[in-house]
Amino acid sequence: MADKPMHPLASLRGISKSFGRTIALSDVSLDLLPGSVHALMGENGAGKSTLMKVLAGVVVPDGGQIMIDGRPVSFSNPRQALEAGISTVFQELSLLPNLTIAENMFLGREVLNRWGVPDRAVMETRAAEALAELGLSIDPATLVSQLTIAERQFVEIAHGIKVDARVFILDEPTAALNAADVEVLNAQIRRLKAEGKSVVYISHRIDEIFEICDTVTVLKDGRFVSTNAVDTLTPDLLIASMVGRELADLFPERGKAAGKTLLSCRNLTLGPGSKPIDFDVRAGEIVGLAGLEGQGQREIARSLIGAHAPVSGKVTVGTTTMAMPLPANAGIRTMAGHGLGFVPEDRKEEGLFLALPIASNIDIGVQAARPAFFPVHKLQALVGRMLDELRVKSGGARAPVGSLSGGNQQKVLLGRYLAKAPDVLVIEEPTRGVDVGAKAEIYALLRSIADSGKGILVLSRETIELIGLCDRLFVVHNSRIVSEIAGRDADEHAILDAALNA
Repeated sequence: MADKPMHPLASLRGISKSFGRTIALSDVSLDLLPGSVHALMGENGAGKSTLMKVLAGVVVPDGGQIMIDGRPVSFSNPRQALEAGISTVFQELSLLPNLTIAENMFLGREVLNRWGVPDRAVMETRAAEALAELGLSIDPATLVSQLTIAERQFVEIAHGIKVDARVFILDEPTAALNAADVEVLNAQIRRLKAEGKSVVYISHRIDEIFEICDTVTVLKDGRFVSTNAVDTLTPDLLIASMVGRELADLFPERGKAAGKTLLSCRNLTLGPGSKPIDFDVRAGEIVGLAGLEGQGQREIARSLIGAHAPVSGKVTVGTTTMAMPLPANAGIRTMAGHGLGFVPEDRKEEGLFLALPIASNIDIGVQAARPAFFPVHKLQALVGRMLDELRVKSGGARAPVGSLSGGNQQKVLLGRYLAKAPDVLVIEEPTRGVDVGAKAEIYALLRSIADSGKGILVLSRETIELIGLCDRLFVVHNSRIVSEIAGRDADEHAILDAALNA
């Protein structure tokens, strides 16, 4: 006997939404089936987050219908959606840093004791249980401001999956997670799937879609493109449906012959008992730090600006040699003065001032590097040139940088450091949370910087990104470099083999 067709837990029918003259969604439909993980793909601005905000009650649509178990519903706020069984973890972390983990997880639904006062002990116990399911042993009385980005993301996820919901929306849930943490999350997603829940999974990481999802819907410019079973697709086909080009086309040609050495590290010892590290970055090349997560790549990069204190070593930028460790409170300014720029992984916490205009976020780097203020007309010209060169899509230089898409925010952050014309650029996770089309633009930008005679050192959790972008790769294991691989010879097997057999 044939299996009975499954009925959607939730459906979106003909959803449309405009913000002023901007059409965010136009007649988009989507079915979310029980026991299924449904990927939602598309470039930044495709309408993915807006569509999910409609389902989550954050945005009221201009037209169309939401269906829950086949019954039409309408949400005017997130609480109504949550009560209807829709739980959401958005890309932009919503935790309040001045509250504890437990207080955040029970915000708006506090457990009260018999006197009507929030019962902290009960909430902390339940919060600890939720975190334990994700493999975390963090004290739930810890302030969120004291957590790492990855830990904050897990608290968001724990909050979402612990609610008694039937549909779970995860918007870029792994953007700040390492490989081990991703596996923990995937185990929870599989558990939800086995329990008959429906999971919407939004991610720019193609490998995750093929690892965890059953179905994928692609949006482009606010319109529906296609819905397919994941096992009928390949990465190239999926990327082509989003941006009209294949995976190999995302990366520019590699650099030509490298020039003089711009950055040199000698006997860099990251910690007690670590073996010393030697490496160079030369003009005209992009060098990547590869390997398993947490093996010392981040510490190498941050030693160069004083954010990590190695045991010893020397670093030379241009003709200036400095002893390690650099002073923590002046390392970035010192290195900037010698021609080294540093772009941090977390553009929102460590990089951008989201409430300030784009112009201020770019020219603040130039102002900080000079003893006197730049004339206003020169700053305006500089900002305008950066926006043109980086192809930032915005409402103008005075628009708040927080109003931009992730890809355009990343370009603005790059623009701050490029405005100072550094000889060496150290960049962590250059395309974190950035769509495929914007990734290609950032890759081309980095290659053009290297081709102009600069040197670039890159860290990325995406091995494919390092392989496609870099001219040379240093494989890091246990706080030391265990292998050097030419970019043209690199593949995932070679990198993993070097990391595991160090």
